[in-house]
Amino acid sequence: MLERLDGPENVLAFRAIGKIEKSDYDTVLEPAVDAMMKERGELRFVYVMDDAFDGYTMGAGWEDTKMGLGHLTKWKRCAVATSHDWIRHAVGMFRWMMPGEIKVFGENEIDLALAWAAGL
Repeated sequence: MLERLDGPENVLAFRAIGKIEKSDYDTVLEPAVDAMMKERGELRFVYVMDDAFDGYTMGAGWEDTKMGLGHLTKWKRCAVATSHDWIRHAVGMFRWMMPGEIKVFGENEIDLALAWAAGL
């Protein structure tokens, strides 16, 4: 499940809880991204993947890839707040493929991640 987090109005922020499925993208994330694109023309995103996060289903992984590629030039900043070393390593390894700026924060640094993503 994806839980919407409060933050600056120019930032989309979500916490991943449990196993993320394709339906989470279809009903929560993609509509929010589309609305942000329509309103602001760019994406600033914070994704919290702490101990409550259990991974992605295959369908969700594909939706994640499609969403990133679908708005490739519109990603401005993406902050990942995580407690998982494997996520830190994956972000580092694939950073060159990711559009815009990306930065990893600790699970207790969500406020810093929000501020950075907002450009504050």
